[in-house]
Amino acid sequence: MLKHEELVDLYRTHRETPVLSVYLDGKAGDFAERKAWRRRFDQEVAQARKLARTEDEEVSRDLKRSLEHIGTELDAFDNFLPDRGWVGFATPDGIVHAGAVRVPMPDLVRWEKGIRVAPYVRALKQERLVLTVLVDSRRARIFEYRGGELGEPENLNAETFLGDLTDVNVSKRPTNHSGVRGKTGTDAAQNYLGVGSRKMMKKLGQQIHERMGTDGHLVIGGTPEAVTQALEQVPGQLNGRMIRRSSLRVEMSDPEVRSELEQAASELNQSLQLGLLEEVVDQARSGGRGALGADPVEKALREARVDTLLLSRNFMAASPDYADHLVGAAFEQHAEVEELATEGAYRLDSEGEGVAARLRYTL
Repeated sequence: MLKHEELVDLYRTHRETPVLSVYLDGKAGDFAERKAWRRRFDQEVAQARKLARTEDEEVSRDLKRSLEHIGTELDAFDNFLPDRGWVGFATPDGIVHAGAVRVPMPDLVRWEKGIRVAPYVRALKQERLVLTVLVDSRRARIFEYRGGELGEPENLNAETFLGDLTDVNVSKRPTNHSGVRGKTGTDAAQNYLGVGSRKMMKKLGQQIHERMGTDGHLVIGGTPEAVTQALEQVPGQLNGRMIRRSSLRVEMSDPEVRSELEQAASELNQSLQLGLLEEVVDQARSGGRGALGADPVEKALREARVDTLLLSRNFMAASPDYADHLVGAAFEQHAEVEELATEGAYRLDSEGEGVAARLRYTL
């Protein structure tokens, strides 16, 4: 799957080149629908031929060769597509990019100058690191989720942070007592485990801080007391990039962890997008670093002032060509692009007719 910088580079490299862009929805409800995507692909190809100037012999030849390259890639799939979506870009000379993505894609085939990039925006959020932590007083499990892949967990155990404490104020003589004045053996053991737990929490806090960086997301769960202790050890502020899930437990299986974290990450992403939109709306209304509506946003794009472009999913579906124009203009100035869905999309449609931008500076 492409990262943001890679998609921008492809767009900039091929902006003057005729490119065949193919997006396919990989969703299939049952085995009877295993080849439904091929029928939809054929329909989109027919539509692309109508939109292209295929009466031009050179255009027709180049489109045919590009389709052959895409067809070779798709021939690898006898039945279902390998994931929720599939994307391919091709020129007459060969494949520019082809691969599955972890999010559903609209069915779309276009032959035009430059890569059709707007539909890919929804997949870019998958490149963000989602750090998932399951913790109790004795143990922590740390998962990294990126690009739809859940990595192997790293385990921290309180016992490993104890070291050899048997020599600390402990008698070597056979006895039923701990060797520590005024304390039973159970009391001493609990104290030692407490020391190990505190050291583990400190290490866990450091790992969370180092791995998340400035743009990672955190999903954390486990026993409430342990979660609070772990978060107290994280240096700096998470700035809304964290969500606590009471349903997460240390002993969960990897598939259970994946299911929970994907749902939590989606909720966290929507919350962050709503916060960003609220900021842009406030800034736009006060004459600050915000723009609402297509005309103000396009003006800001022409002036290379856009830091982050916001588009609603409804706007992108209703005006795909114009949306692609805006995304391309944003990529030209290395701006970020966010596609808003659900509540954020409804708010953006209401406030800015589906288009807004956070600006780098005002004029």
